[in-house]
Amino acid sequence: MADAPSPSPAGSLPRLAHPDGSSIRALVVDDEANLAELVSMGLRMMGWNVHTAADGQQAIADAREFRPDVLVLDVMMPGVDGLEALNKIRAFSPRVPALFLTARDAVEDRISGLAAGGDDYVTKPFSMEELMLRLHRLVQRSGAAASASAELVVGDLVMNRETREVSRNGEDISLTNTQWELLRYLMENPKRVLSKAQILANVWNYDFGGQANIVELYISYLRKKIDAGRPPMIHTVRGVGYVLKPAAA
Repeated sequence: MADAPSPSPAGSLPRLAHPDGSSIRALVVDDEANLAELVSMGLRMMGWNVHTAADGQQAIADAREFRPDVLVLDVMMPGVDGLEALNKIRAFSPRVPALFLTARDAVEDRISGLAAGGDDYVTKPFSMEELMLRLHRLVQRSGAAASASAELVVGDLVMNRETREVSRNGEDISLTNTQWELLRYLMENPKRVLSKAQILANVWNYDFGGQANIVELYISYLRKKIDAGRPPMIHTVRGVGYVLKPAAA
């Protein structure tokens, strides 16, 4: 069973849309109606257009008409399972990315899903925040969404996502790869309070096992490079997280 979705994951991710401004389309396929609805609710909070299907056969028919930008497929379903459904959908929509949901955690099951053409997988029970992050990245990589501007600007702080250059008030700032990723995430969400859990999920992908102290450490590194000798832009919201905003005049 998934954790109940909350507004925080959706609010922490930059909105994706097609170049014409229309919503990203997701097809969620699971024979557990409650789980399918939970996942759909989380994706709708990101502004996505979501259809659900209760089995693989329905998923194939819906995919042909709905033309989703991403698939969320339960592996174990009666009749046509997720692996077979993806194979048949790829026959007419070969480039659509797919994420498998599975209750099994054996290595051979992961290999089977990836060998069948899956782009990612999440093992039940899962975090809604992690699931939405993974789907968000799948859509970004697929090219279905409009390209984001290379330049991020918050106050006098400027980042170029292509050249990875960073400057404040025209003065170049040198960052390590992890510091750059953390600053990028903060700058993509200006004036939003981001929790340590959100930062871990988006910058470290939980590689540190949810150790929030790594976030505190890297925030302190950033402050020394971004805020030292200048009006502060990175602020702590006690008991909640961190926020980046233009410095007060």
